[in-house]
This record gives sequence, C-alpha cells and structure tokens, in this order.
Amino acid sequence: MIRTKSVVKSTLIFVFLFFYFFTLAGAEDCGNNYQCQIDQIQREIDALTPAHENNKAELANLNKQISNLKLRITDLSTELEGVEIDISSRERDLSFAKAVFEEKAENHYRFLRTYDPLMPFLSTDNASEAFFEITFRQKAADQDRVTMDEYADDLVKLNDDKKKLEGSRSTLAAAKANIDGRATFLAGEVSKVESYLSELSSRQEELAALKAGGFQTSIGDTPLTLEPCSGPPGSSNFCDPGFRPAFAGFSFGAPHRTGMSQYGAYGRAKSGQSAETILSAYFQGANLNKGYSVPGSITVSGYGTIPFEDNYLLGIYEVPESWGDNGGLEALKAQAVAARSYALSATNNGAGSICATESCQVYKPQLKSGKWAEAVRATRGWVIERGGQAAATYYSSTTGGFTISQWDWSGIKDTSGDWPNTAYEKVSGSPWFYKGWYKSRGGSTCGRTNPWLTSEEMADILNSWKVLTGGGGDVGRISPVDTGCWGGNPYSMSELLGIGGYTSVNSVSVVYSNSGSTQTVSFGTNKGTITINGDELKKAFNLRAPGYIGLKSSLFNIEKL
Repeated sequence: MIRTKSVVKSTLIFVFLFFYFFTLAGAEDCGNNYQCQIDQIQREIDALTPAHENNKAELANLNKQISNLKLRITDLSTELEGVEIDISSRERDLSFAKAVFEEKAENHYRFLRTYDPLMPFLSTDNASEAFFEITFRQKAADQDRVTMDEYADDLVKLNDDKKKLEGSRSTLAAAKANIDGRATFLAGEVSKVESYLSELSSRQEELAALKAGGFQTSIGDTPLTLEPCSGPPGSSNFCDPGFRPAFAGFSFGAPHRTGMSQYGAYGRAKSGQSAETILSAYFQGANLNKGYSVPGSITVSGYGTIPFEDNYLLGIYEVPESWGDNGGLEALKAQAVAARSYALSATNNGAGSICATESCQVYKPQLKSGKWAEAVRATRGWVIERGGQAAATYYSSTTGGFTISQWDWSGIKDTSGDWPNTAYEKVSGSPWFYKGWYKSRGGSTCGRTNPWLTSEEMADILNSWKVLTGGGGDVGRISPVDTGCWGGNPYSMSELLGIGGYTSVNSVSVVYSNSGSTQTVSFGTNKGTITINGDELKKAFNLRAPGYIGLKSSLFNIEKL
C-alpha cells in the first residue's frame, strides 16, 4: 500500500523547514561580508537537508512501490486480456448454442403440441418398441432441459464476468493515475529542492571564489603593506613556523594573468625598454595607433560626462606615480595607453559609460599633475587597436612571470633570462610575485599566523585529493576542519586518513609547464612517492587547507622547510 500519510507528512516537514530557515537565514544583513553570506548559505543547506533527504527517501520508496504496482498492473492487464479473449470466445460459443437451443426449443414445442402417447403403440408391431421410443423421447426432452439450464447459467456468468472485467479495467486505470500523480508531485518537490540546493552550491562557489580572489587586479596609489609571514625563506617577511618538516604553498602572481603585467612593465622600463616595446610585448595581435581620433569627453558613473584626455585620464589611479621618478616613466606611458584604450573599448569609443572602480579602472577627481600627467600627455592619441577599433587592453598587477594569451598569440615568459630569478616582476620588486596566502581580503586568519602546514596537515590534503579524484568518500565533505570559520560537516583528519591512508609527507618537488602553470607536484609519503596533476592539487589544497590558506594562481610552488 502507498503510504499517503507519510508522503504528506514529509512534504509538510519540507515546506515548514524551507520557509522557516529561509526566513531565519535572511534575517542577518551581511552586506559585503562574504564569509557571513557563506555561513548563511550553509545554514540554509543544513536546514533543508533533513526534510529533503526524507522526501528523497520517500520518493525512492514510492518509486519502488510504483514499480511493483506497475508490474502487478501489467500482469493483471495480461490476465484481463486473456479473460477478454475467453469471454469473446464464450460469446461466440453461446451464440451458436443459443441458435441450437432455439431450434431445439421450437422442435420440442412442436413435439409437445402434436405428441399422442398412443401413437407409439399404434405405430409399432410390439410393446417393446413402443416403450423404447417413449424412453428415447423422454431422455431427449430431459437433455434439452439440461441444455437450457446450462445456457442460462453461462449467460448469467458471462454477463457477470463482463461487468467484472470493465470494473477491473476502471480500477486499474484509477490506481495507475493515482500513483503516477503522487510520484509526479513528490518528484516535483524533490526537484524543487535539488534545484534550490544546486543554486545554493553555485552561490557558495561564487562567494568562495570572491573570498579567494586575494588582491586587487591593479596597484593603485595606496602604499603597499606586506602581510607579515607571507614570504618564502630568505625574504624580509618570512616567519619560521617553529616545526619541521613544514610545507607551504606559494603563488606566482594573481589568478588573472591576461594582458599587461603592471609590475612587469615597471621591470621592463627599469631594464631600459620603451613604452612601445612594452606594449608590443603584452598586446601581441594588436597594433599601436599613435593618431587615433579620441572623443572629447567620456561618461563616468558617479561623475557624469567629463573631458576625456584632460580630466578622466589624469584621474586614473592604477599605478604609483612615484615609478616615474625611479626609472619607470616608460611603464607609466604604457599604462596610460592601456587605460586610454580600455576606456574607449568599454564605452564604444565614448558612446557609453564606464565605472570608476577597480571593476573597470580606478578614477578619482583629484587629478594628477606630475609624472603621470607627463605620461598621459606624451602618449596623447596613442591607442591599442584591433580591426580599426580600440582594443580591450586588460592588465593586472602581477602575473607571476607568465602572461597568458589574450588574442591570437601564445603568451610570453615575462623574464630576461631564467625564470623565476630574472622575471621582470621580481626585478621591479612586486610584493605579489611569490607569496604565501593565509588571510582573507578582509584580514581574517582563522587563527593561523602563517601559511605553513605540518606534515600531517599536508598529508590530510593528499587524502582529500584521493577522495576528490579516486572516490571512496563524500566529496561534499571536503572542506577545512576548522569548523569555527567554515561550518558544515567536514571530514575529520582521522576519517580522511581512513580513506586515503597518507599519514605523513617528507619531500616535495614541482614541475612547471612551458605555458606558465604548475604541471605536476610529487610528494614523498609514508606510502611512497605520488605525483599529482597541478590543477588537481590546487583544487584539493584550496578546499581542505586550514583557514584561508590558499593557492591563488595556477602557477604555484610547494615549499618545504
């Protein structure tokens, strides 16, 4: 029997929990606090899960019952088809029997009307023959009466069977429609929740990506502040974690490595390269037009329509103006051309508007009059173009010494010799060229004071990688174990150890690809040497590493102390 009450009960539980916890989660205003928003989402997921799991279990049970019922319906339908064939055959037989019976009844009636009991004696030569004929006629009459009784019984039974057949068909049709309707309803409820949970997971991934973004895509004019303990051994901001062996992930540059590296341009300028040479290196596949017809004004969100060359470009705050006094004037010129080209591309040559934040490029109404203004005026009318139109000239602060292809070129190894020691970004002193990240953008640390991991913590990440790529566990439970920061129901280290089996790491080596990414990382472990694809390790590392420790770029190194 289908458990109607159970279905309704689980559905009501789902509806109640959904709206209650959705309202509860929405009660706190997180603003731009991404961790707060993630925590809210996790609470919604946790609240939805019990009712959703009940609904899924109920649906699975219902589908099993439906499958059994449909098999029974199929079997019964087959039987009914046989009954229908049998009834049809009986109808034909009874039709023939009826004709015979009617003829016999007519003959018997005639016989009774004309029969004279003295005739057998008058028409035969002796009494024996007379008695034989009388006995024969009596038996024939008795048999006719039996035939009539059987016909009447068959006729009654035939009508009853036909009624039962029609009733069975109607009942089966109603039962099938009923269970199909219930299954459709419950499947719909499960689908709604699955869709919502999928949406939550997408939002969660998006927020996690925002949190892992690390740093701005441009430099601005704000004095640089190095995070303490985020540097490699030998650097000014290195902190010894106090234990051995120790492992840390160091990222080369930012996630966004397309177009011009601002620190790379600065390093090239300090190495004697001109603005034209710098631009041709970073924007291959485009050309520099030094006589481009720029519009007289541009519309900037929040500031209205302002003069383009003599206001907007003089208010661009993307690189420190002090670079111009330290051998970097050509880098300022290259930045001026990139900013001009990007603005014209983003606004369709001035027809549209552009934002004034780092989401586009930073503009402030406090106009510059020093080296930046000199660079803007020296490159007046210089625009990078493709196909006769201003090109979308992307740029970022630091690319790790490799710039990825933007258009129809293969990218460049941004170094004057052997990478990474002679990378132009290292020459210019980029604080983000090689960095260990352990803080959120807002400064949260989850109690971590440096990016270094113990041998057991590194092995725990390898166990996470094992689940992510080899199965044997619940991928959804791969998250940092410091639940005070992340929430959820992550695996404990002992649980993951039971799946992956890695207890310690004692060595590490890295292979980089020619295209500027970490190709493989090999670890010496208690189970021997294992080699992991760079992208796979980055995913496992960022999902499982404690707190906000993370790898920002696909180009990274794992250091060992």
